[in-house]
Formats: sequence, structure tokens, C-alpha cells
Amino acid sequence: MTSVAVVTGASSGIGAATVRRLAAEGFHVLAAARRTDRLADLVREVEVNGGSATAVGCDVTSDESVARLAAAAAAAPGPVTLLVNNAGGARGLDPVETGAVGDWQWMYDVNVLGTLRVTQALLPALVSSGAGTIIVVSSTAGFTVYEGGGGYAAAKHAQTAVAGTLRLELCGRPVRVVEIDPGMVRTEEFSLVRFGGDADRADAVYAGVSEPLVADDVADCVAWCATRPQHVNVDRLVVRPLAQAAQHKVHRAG
Repeated sequence: MTSVAVVTGASSGIGAATVRRLAAEGFHVLAAARRTDRLADLVREVEVNGGSATAVGCDVTSDESVARLAAAAAAAPGPVTLLVNNAGGARGLDPVETGAVGDWQWMYDVNVLGTLRVTQALLPALVSSGAGTIIVVSSTAGFTVYEGGGGYAAAKHAQTAVAGTLRLELCGRPVRVVEIDPGMVRTEEFSLVRFGGDADRADAVYAGVSEPLVADDVADCVAWCATRPQHVNVDRLVVRPLAQAAQHKVHRAG
């Protein structure tokens, strides 16, 4: 039977790229996100290219919505063997001293509790498949802090803690837990959302960096981890562009 992959945050960026790549690898992909109009276009694109996918409206901050995602997974045309917890994001670049509590709450709810909700909902299916994999798309902010990034780094540190704890707790059961931590990735929305739609501030993040990572680079990492032999667990994969030696060390032309 066709293996089923579930990808959250699938309407754009890394999530959409991951849906395309996993479909090309032969998975039937449940593409889950809030913006169902974008998902419909993505599914059509996948099908035109010979793949198989289903759009599922899902808000990872809602228990009821995640329960509907689990129901869709139960009705999918095969066992659920892969969950990609990709939904997440950042808001603001304010110091801890003045950071908006609402922004911090949103980042925790999407990045941390969203991962928790979806993982809890789909874990029984992943276990029963006999060969499950959970991939958590976190960030290098999950192990490195930087000025202005307190809320995002705190959320990503927490998400990393969830992944590591889950791996310990699932030891002896047929589910791998993989964490992928990208550095600088240029997507159409991440920095734009972070800066409340301010395109100039968003573009400045990548100024002088001719080749940041793009969504397809991370999707390639997801696919590689997911398609290793089942006894191989890639605990943590850190991926950055060549221009970024560390969070604070980026080569910018000019």
C-alpha cells in the first residue's frame, strides 16, 4: 500500500516544497494548513506532475482542527508512516525587555503546542504502521540565541526539547524522531510575517547573501531523512547556507 505522509504548514515555503518532494518520492501526502485555497492549487500541481496528495484544512493551534486532521489521516489510502511537523514561524525582533507577550504566546502556540497537538493526534497511527517517522522542522534558533530573537529562540528551544524527549520516550517502539534545524532560509513569507508585512525589513535579512538556503533545500533534507532505512535515525540535522558560518557570522557581498 502507498505510504502516507502528513505535512503541516503546507500552504507555502518549506511546507509546500516538502509536499512536492515527498509526493515525488511516492508518498500520498496530506497537505495540512489553514489556507485551503493555496492547498488546492498545490494539490493540483502535485497531481499534474504525477504525484498524489490531499488538501486538509488545519489550524495547529486548535484541538478540534487537529482532530479533523487525524480523522483525514485515518481515511487516507494507506498507513501513515511520516509526520512532518513544519508549521511554525516568528513574530517580531524585539528585545526581551520590550517584547510583546502576544507575539511570544503565538510563537509558543504554533511552534511548540502545535507540534505537541499534531504529534499526539497522529502518534497512534505512526506506531501502528510499524515503521513511523516524526520529523520536527525547528531552527538553529533551537540551540543558539541572538539579540532580538528571545521569543523565537525560546519557542524553538522548547520545540527541540519536545523532539529530544519524545525520542527517549519512544525508544523501543517503531517510530523514529528526527529534528531538522535550518539556518538562513529565504522563503516568500517567513521574514515578511516576522516583520508584520514590512518588505524592506524582510529583504534586509538577506541583503548581500547571494545564495541563502531556499525551501527546496530543506525539503531535500526532509526527504533524505525520511527515506533512510528504518533502523537509521538521524537525530539532528543542522543545515545552513555556505555564507552563514554561525547565527551571528554571515558573509555579505559588499
